[in-house]
Amino acid sequence: MDVSLPQFIISILLFFVLFFGIAFIINMLLRMTWILSFVYPIIALLIIDDVKFIEYFTNTKSAFSSLWNNLVHLAIVDIVILSSGLLGTIAAGFTMKTLRKKGYRMF
Repeated sequence: MDVSLPQFIISILLFFVLFFGIAFIINMLLRMTWILSFVYPIIALLIIDDVKFIEYFTNTKSAFSSLWNNLVHLAIVDIVILSSGLLGTIAAGFTMKTLRKKGYRMF
């Protein structure tokens, strides 16, 4: 799949901001700083794979085989975009730690 440079840059920013915001809200509600940073790889795998979630339990071998095949054939562009989402969750964690350290009890 061909991706133009503006589309690539916007995708990186979108994934970073989207997952920063989601992680920030979840961290604020649950008071667990790094929860989404640990959950994000599962979310990324669900984005990558086109197998239904229930098939991981009913048809395990072919589901994981399909997942591995899709992981191996990811383009560099896709890896960078998905990595920016992970960086967004990590940035949200550091932001929460900083806000708590500065005395904001809400966070």
